[in-house]
Amino acid sequence: MSDSFPHGVTDAAIEALLDFYVEAGVDCTIADTPQDRFMQSAPPRRDAPAGERAPATQVAAAAREAAPRPSQRLSAGGPPAHEAAGDVARAARDRAQAAATLDELRAALASFDGCGLKATARNLVFADGNPQARVMFVGEAPGRDEDIQGLPFVGRSGQLLDRMLKAIGIERATGAYIANVVPWRPPGNRTPTPQEAAACHPFIERQIELCDPDILVCLGGPSAQALLGVREGILRTRGRWFPYHTGRREIRALATLHPAYLLRQPLQKRLAWQDFRALQKALAETAPTEAHSG
Repeated sequence: MSDSFPHGVTDAAIEALLDFYVEAGVDCTIADTPQDRFMQSAPPRRDAPAGERAPATQVAAAAREAAPRPSQRLSAGGPPAHEAAGDVARAARDRAQAAATLDELRAALASFDGCGLKATARNLVFADGNPQARVMFVGEAPGRDEDIQGLPFVGRSGQLLDRMLKAIGIERATGAYIANVVPWRPPGNRTPTPQEAAACHPFIERQIELCDPDILVCLGGPSAQALLGVREGILRTRGRWFPYHTGRREIRALATLHPAYLLRQPLQKRLAWQDFRALQKALAETAPTEAHSG
């Protein structure tokens, strides 16, 4: 294998690079060889011999000239973008509210085509744990391991979350319910776009409403921003309690650091430990509602 690569590049180095790509979320290719889309799509120069292509700078300029203006894109292919987004949001809200149970909500999500991430993900990652648990944890979006197994927080960050839960006496399978704001993995583990998050937002709201936990924990800044409406960074937001309306009642919500962040910044685990101790204290001091007392 080394013969195909520059001199001095070893098999071990190549394997390490591939491992890095997998860790970063690049786990598939879309072509065997690189494709220069500018060179493929641009017309040849009029004064050039047949088969000769224009320089890359001219090709890029021609592509920009040929691309439709924003106003043209909005009018040529259907309704304006903001109207289309509004239609998706309304459809998502209607589907979510029509679900009377978590099973119905899962089925509604599985048949929902308003979020483009569904087309690139392997599995819908709906939830894990006990829907009757007193505490519900919500992260941002699934990663590679979650996409493969169809369950949230099962990779390295999930293993860390399990240890954090056990440290305060919570068993994942019985004492917690876990979900994400976005239930499909973004390609390469990128951040979901605002449009993707907005399309999924009515479903996670309805999921929280149906579970009606005593305490909601937002794992990471994006979750806290989506569900609690905060605009500050997570290091400023973590450890603070917020009111959250489930649709039935007001409950307490806590923002804390995402386990994936703690894997990258292990010194910050002390802050997360403070938050989980506060969660443990709140659960001990708050009487469970009738729905969660059994």
